[in-house]
Amino acid sequence: MPHSTASEPVLSGGLVEEDSIILDAPGQVPDYTKEEGKIDMYDSVSPSEDSAGEAPRMDVKLEDIFNDVDDDEDDEFSGSRVSNTNSEGSPQEAPFQFAPSAKYTDPEVMLAFYQRLFPFRYLFQWLNHSMKPSNDFGHREFAFTLQNDAYLRYQSFATGDLLRKDILRLNPSRFEVGPVYTANPRDRKTLRKSTAFRPMAKELVFDIDLTDYDEIRTCCNKANICHKCWSFVTMAIKVVDAALREDFGFQHIMWVYSGRRGAHAWISDKRARNMDDQKRKALAGYLEVVKGGAQSGKKVNMKRPLHPHLVRSLDILKEHFQRDILEDQDPWATPEKAERLLQLLPDKLLNDSLRKKWDAAPGRSSVSKWADIDAIAKTGASKALDGRALLEAKQDIVLEYTYPRLDVEVSKKQIHLLKSPFVIHPGTGRVCVPIDTKRLTEFDPLGVPTVTELLGEIDAFDGQAKKEESHVKKPQDYEKTSLRPYVDYFKIYVAGLLREEKGAKRGREEDAMEF
Repeated sequence: MPHSTASEPVLSGGLVEEDSIILDAPGQVPDYTKEEGKIDMYDSVSPSEDSAGEAPRMDVKLEDIFNDVDDDEDDEFSGSRVSNTNSEGSPQEAPFQFAPSAKYTDPEVMLAFYQRLFPFRYLFQWLNHSMKPSNDFGHREFAFTLQNDAYLRYQSFATGDLLRKDILRLNPSRFEVGPVYTANPRDRKTLRKSTAFRPMAKELVFDIDLTDYDEIRTCCNKANICHKCWSFVTMAIKVVDAALREDFGFQHIMWVYSGRRGAHAWISDKRARNMDDQKRKALAGYLEVVKGGAQSGKKVNMKRPLHPHLVRSLDILKEHFQRDILEDQDPWATPEKAERLLQLLPDKLLNDSLRKKWDAAPGRSSVSKWADIDAIAKTGASKALDGRALLEAKQDIVLEYTYPRLDVEVSKKQIHLLKSPFVIHPGTGRVCVPIDTKRLTEFDPLGVPTVTELLGEIDAFDGQAKKEESHVKKPQDYEKTSLRPYVDYFKIYVAGLLREEKGAKRGREEDAMEF
């Protein structure tokens, strides 16, 4: 199970001036609207400004960390290697200097993760859509949550190296990715017209959070998860991914584990990035089927004939309903919960017969209760029973208990900020890793490595290599750890996106040359 939530340490001296804006949780103000006593926009601190205090860090010089590197992929993490020089002048790798009891919330641990494991180069290429710096990255907003919980918005960087340098300087507990603006976010206050600064592009995103399933999952609630309820996320990814690819033609879709109880989808196709808020809202509405809060009545009431998307979704979900819902969740085990099932059926006489049968057999499983519906319907217990209405009601029930429950507000606006892939979840210490949809059912959220585990794996690898005195070329730090398959997957995903972007650019150039 994930680690229990630990409070974030507050650094002595702080990293920003005392009058800096403090926000409890950046994602809790998605619209950034102004409320009484609150400010709607958050000032940034420029990397060139001196901080009131520096984050605790390893004894490393920035010039040693950020030597120029070429485009060779083997050098991806070379800038993150911590090296000293021995008495003979040759470089040697420095060991970590952590206390044995170090936790993932310790600033030293976070700094080591950013230095040695975070894939900054591929993050840059993913958000820049090219190997060469462009406004797709330079006008992109980043937001940092610092170790003392200060929240810095409208950070921007011309290159991935500059982003990395500032993250090592500030050592944030996490950071988020925002939209690409019409101007550099750092220059927004110098523009003569406020309308000159507006979002113009952003990946289309979707958010799945298991807390939205609390009324139907019986194994866990709130921030807790287990393998049984993770199946809700698996179902949601299958349905949403199929719709995005088959109904809208998107290809570059990356699902990322949130680090605790959910997953995020990032759609990087250019057509998706350029969608305005109205189109995003319409697409989110297309995918929204389960509606209503925890106390509402019937949450699914679809018109017939069913839309092809729903027919496909039912085909995907029917197997999960039998195994993951009826068997694992047993949602109607108690008489009180069984009443919820009866409320969703269309015939009163049928309901009375079912209630009588279940009252006579306390502890009857949900698998049996679901089978009882058809069995009693066939006995003619209700002469007025409409067979088609019963079938449609059962389809709606399947959708209510299996169909994705999306936080659609996340998807509707370009301006929304979303946690970056590969950051550390502050409550569990787990890395927010990409999910390989081709191996979706194999993904284990509880098996995703924590930052302290990864750093320990580097130590163990280096210790063994030193004993063996191998002269083989040393692998990059991430290759020494269980983070490797996730970084490799991200590399492949980014490479596919860059190939398409390069081909599209070449096509536009050729069209422009024609007379």
